[in-house]
Amino acid sequence: MEFGLFTEFQSSAGRTDTAAFDESIAQMKAAEDYGFDAVWLGELHFQKDRSVLAAPLTVAAALAMTTRRVKIGIAVQVLPLSHPLRLAEDVATVDQLSKGRLDFGVGRSGLPGHYQGFNIPYGESRERFLETLEILKAAWTQERFSHKGQYFEFNDVCVMPKPHQRPHPPIRVAATSPDTFPSIGAQGFDIFAAVRIGTLAELAPNIAAYRAAYTQAGHPGKGQVFLRVPVYIADDMSRAIEEPQASIMQFYRQLGEQLEASASQAGARAVEQRDVRGRRLQEITFDEVLRDKVIVGTPDVVTQRLKTISDDLGLDGILAELNSGGVTPRAGVMRALQLLCKEVMPSFNASPAA
Repeated sequence: MEFGLFTEFQSSAGRTDTAAFDESIAQMKAAEDYGFDAVWLGELHFQKDRSVLAAPLTVAAALAMTTRRVKIGIAVQVLPLSHPLRLAEDVATVDQLSKGRLDFGVGRSGLPGHYQGFNIPYGESRERFLETLEILKAAWTQERFSHKGQYFEFNDVCVMPKPHQRPHPPIRVAATSPDTFPSIGAQGFDIFAAVRIGTLAELAPNIAAYRAAYTQAGHPGKGQVFLRVPVYIADDMSRAIEEPQASIMQFYRQLGEQLEASASQAGARAVEQRDVRGRRLQEITFDEVLRDKVIVGTPDVVTQRLKTISDDLGLDGILAELNSGGVTPRAGVMRALQLLCKEVMPSFNASPAA
């Protein structure tokens, strides 16, 4: 199983932007030193008390020059917010700088607020996503190409540089609603799954639908599934539960507020039940979170729970989010990182660095 560290470069109230960058970069470097397989960067905009990570490819370029082994992933680039040719150039540049260590995760984001600031209608997100992805693949695989679509038109352009990896860096797509799982499977992409809105139990049938569509479309293999999930580990169970509680609950309360507020905005689909799910997240108890949404405990407890979840879902890797909510004390987060690498990963045939 691939183990990755995911971060949003959290910026809680009272923390400076500089401190947020310094702390998260230190975690990324420690992840490589301890033996993680990958580090993953989110993309968020206009989230003052949540994140400073608005330019993940810029951060990825910095990591490419200060790390030597760890894979650098984007989870995820919000494709409809980018100009496809500039994005193709930036991704290929980071792939070259990292000598092929870039994994490129893409998605649409479930928060319309990301779109409002750029004056892009959220209702266009699905079509913009598909068109941008089509252009990216052409830019990376064709010496010259032309395109005439709904939102973009180019004539005989030659995008440089080309990626270090051929034909292009691995593409993983974020799957959120039930109908997106088989759609992504039919296209042959690997997927990210998460339990921010739903539960771990709800993922099993969705992943089964993804893999059935993947196989039916004739793609090789079975399609890889990576789970993005909050994880916290401490030396004893009481600390493992107490230390991240306020941070985790703050995250779900804020997410619930954002979902409920976005339910009536243009482009938000009624089938997603944003208002109902948003209110539910604002009322959820920590016991329910522990049961349905996170992996928390001592190294032995986390190892067993992760094995069970992996077996149930057929996981190929996880993106461990060690500070969901952004206010868990730094010492605890770094200890959780160390315990995950040194005491959990070896049980999955990982090889942490000495």
